[in-house]
Amino acid sequence: MLAYARKLTLTPRGMTVEDVATLRQRGFDDRAIHDICAITAYFNFVNRIAHGLGVELEK
Repeated sequence: MLAYARKLTLTPRGMTVEDVATLRQRGFDDRAIHDICAITAYFNFVNRIAHGLGVELEK
């Protein structure tokens, strides 16, 4: 799961059906795979918006 999320984050164009097949082989069903993909994509989206607007974390 973490390897899938890392690859989706760092090299999204490199994703293949084999990446999904690997998750299925590890016991993840379609709903879980969708959730992994959606959550990873959402966090990447939010982080890019924040970085693009120069948002900084409060300390």
